[in-house]
Amino acid sequence: MKALILAGGSGTRFWPASRAGYPKQLLPLKDGLSFLRRTVDRLLPLLDPQDVWICTGRSLVDEVRRQAPEIPPTQILSEPVGRNTGPAIAWTLSSIPVEAHDEVLVSLHSDHWIDDEDSFRSSLEKAVSSAARRDAVMALGVKPRWAEIGYGYMELGELVDPEVDVYEVRRFLEKPDQETAEGFVSSGRFVWNSGIFVFRIGNLLGHLWRLERELMTGLDALHRDPEALDRIYGTLPAVAIDTAVMEKLDSLSTLVLDCGWNDIGSWQALAEILPSEGDGNSVFGTAVSIDAANNLLYSDSGTIAVLGVDDLVVVRSGDAVLVIPKRRSQEVRRIVAELRRQGRTDLL
Repeated sequence: MKALILAGGSGTRFWPASRAGYPKQLLPLKDGLSFLRRTVDRLLPLLDPQDVWICTGRSLVDEVRRQAPEIPPTQILSEPVGRNTGPAIAWTLSSIPVEAHDEVLVSLHSDHWIDDEDSFRSSLEKAVSSAARRDAVMALGVKPRWAEIGYGYMELGELVDPEVDVYEVRRFLEKPDQETAEGFVSSGRFVWNSGIFVFRIGNLLGHLWRLERELMTGLDALHRDPEALDRIYGTLPAVAIDTAVMEKLDSLSTLVLDCGWNDIGSWQALAEILPSEGDGNSVFGTAVSIDAANNLLYSDSGTIAVLGVDDLVVVRSGDAVLVIPKRRSQEVRRIVAELRRQGRTDLL
């Protein structure tokens, strides 16, 4: 078993704590451990550090190496520019020695949260076993706990591996509206798309050559001339692995995770995993609250004080303060976009 951790995201929905040079996956958001460090720790009971690769951005590579010192430095790949998950996964796979291409690899993100890590590892072992026996590509699903409109969904088909309860994936569906999401969940036939993929390395490389020849041709040129990384990588198609490959496969299958998975895609989602006080306030750092309930209060320095307000996100980080209604926490990207429009790169 091999593993690839994708650690190059910018984490814009966690501004102002998450910045370009120190994004969400590197932040110590709970118990002093970053999401990246937790992801590495989650995997190490299953494999050796020499079997782990990390793909990240060039500006983050030094901090990634500091946080994951046991991973061989040559296996921490540094993208000169982000081109989405398709190129990141394809570049990493084609960088793995050919003699390992018959092994099964798990590709996962560095910024996800898992409540029950033992259950997660058990499910991962089952998925790796099934993918190896069937030489199959798998996209792991998550049993929905509510009608989430911020996730993509997969529809379950027939049972294809009764030994470990693996189902065929009939189709992918992108982020639905509320009514559609409620229908998905009540039907029992849909799962969230976790973005965790399991496959034999050589198998997925074959699909990439078949479905994304422009991408693979560019990577082939890069491997012939590694010094041309800056010139070539930015010309690769910027495509997600989901749309590049997974959604086009007729034989894609899934194993359903039930381990408290959460992609922590917003400040509101973070509130769900932070300790909550009796008034429902979730606090990181130091805060004082009076007649205030169900707020997320996040401070990486100094103190936040609130009085008479409910259901807010209040973040104090560095040289910026964010105050928004919890229900609009997905819209932080609008603030980042406006700051970029104003040329305020000092705040990004």
